[in-house]
Amino acid sequence: MRHKVNYIVKRCAFFFGGDQPQVSWLERFRAAFGTFAGLLVVLVIAKYLGDLNGLDEWLTASLGASAFLVFTLPQSPMAQPWAVIGGNTLSALVGITVIYFIDEPLIAMPLAASLSIFGMFILRCLHPPAAAVALIVVLGHVMHYRYAFFPVMVDSALLVLMGVIYSNLTKKPYPNRPK
Repeated sequence: MRHKVNYIVKRCAFFFGGDQPQVSWLERFRAAFGTFAGLLVVLVIAKYLGDLNGLDEWLTASLGASAFLVFTLPQSPMAQPWAVIGGNTLSALVGITVIYFIDEPLIAMPLAASLSIFGMFILRCLHPPAAAVALIVVLGHVMHYRYAFFPVMVDSALLVLMGVIYSNLTKKPYPNRPK
């Protein structure tokens, strides 16, 4: 009976994170503090740049997911500079373009996300949070292409820069160098 219970617990553990790798506490703190510090610096600079130019838009919500990849999974191909900057910027451009042709959000949102994914495949800059950028643009009905460059591209580039600095300080290689 005990063997059967252990078997069932082990089988069900998969559904509750049992497939996740073991991560040291030091690495957990490194990733969490890096995300905090990186986003804090990016947001302060972006807010300053937005205020300097009289722009209310200085942040995109998907930046938190991008920060997760850059600071927690810096070795991932989806966390590399071209993926973060190119994927986010492309997705914003696609989302804005879709809005000009499709007024219905229920069609525009999945179209923008799917076209941005298709574009990321073509440009080899797959970055999952970027699909959210396309949705954010459509939901916010952002109609000006400037948004793709500021805040999206500038914030993404600042995040990557902070990732490089923090990773060098903590001896965690980022970005990955091709072998």
